[in-house]
Amino acid sequence: MNHTPDCLVICGPTASGKTALAVALAQRLNGEVVSADSMQVYRGMDIGTAKPTAEEMQGVPHHMLDVADPWENFSVGRYVSQAIPVMDDILARGKLPIVAGGTGLYIDNLMAGREFAPFAPDTAGVRQQLQQQAREEGLEPLRDKLAQVDPESAQRLHPNDEKRIIRALEVYLTTGKTISQHNRESQAIPPRYHPLTIGLDFEERPHLWQRIDRRVDVMMEQGLEDEVRRLLDAGIPPTCTAMQAIGYKEIISALEQGRPVEEGAEEVKLRSRQYAKRQLTWFRRNPNTHWIRWGENPNFSQAVASSTELAHAHGLQ
Repeated sequence: MNHTPDCLVICGPTASGKTALAVALAQRLNGEVVSADSMQVYRGMDIGTAKPTAEEMQGVPHHMLDVADPWENFSVGRYVSQAIPVMDDILARGKLPIVAGGTGLYIDNLMAGREFAPFAPDTAGVRQQLQQQAREEGLEPLRDKLAQVDPESAQRLHPNDEKRIIRALEVYLTTGKTISQHNRESQAIPPRYHPLTIGLDFEERPHLWQRIDRRVDVMMEQGLEDEVRRLLDAGIPPTCTAMQAIGYKEIISALEQGRPVEEGAEEVKLRSRQYAKRQLTWFRRNPNTHWIRWGENPNFSQAVASSTELAHAHGLQ
């Protein structure tokens, strides 16, 4: 590591114990927790996102929770723009930011401090015009246009990826700069933060699956079905991004189809295991991660002690 760390990152798959470790380390290292979870940003979505309760927070300040309404589209760009001031404020107060969560895209881009191509409100109606054209004429004319102005993106994107094709054209038409060029410029900027990263995993995969299954069972006991019904009754569209999250989509499907919610819960377990695999694939790409691999019965006190020792060794007091 070429820089002294200025923050701590705790990452890993769902149900691996990130929140508990983050809180314990915050208490020992004068830290505050910054959530990096793409679903815990939504207000009113507590049980299905495993949002930490006040009791679980144990008095440690938590940030980037409940910062959006479920009907809003919340992007990685918006996350970074809101989380950077939080990180800087924690550092300015002489405390340690502890970024904890399972959304690798959020973590990586926050550490980079990466700017994103402008995605301001569609005041000029550019996006709406492109979407209307796609509905009336299909994607082919838009693909052809993108190939002319941004051949790099046109080659990279799947021919049927309407959302990203429109996004790339929108950026070019509103800024005069291709999204490819913007991304290259952003990636050339030195990282904003220099983390010490701790990853959580299990020595045996079935032990993680057991943890996930238990977590879903607890969610159902806590009232996940009632939470989903309350959101629907409040007029939250079941097709919006937030309600397509694991834990909500499956319960909604069971309710709409008149199936037992227990079947929906089993689907939540399956989708959560699949998501955990993708999370681990993402986090394992970072060669600088210090891994803690739990056994069947995680030794939490030992993990806290070794993590604290690791932090001290890297200058985090």
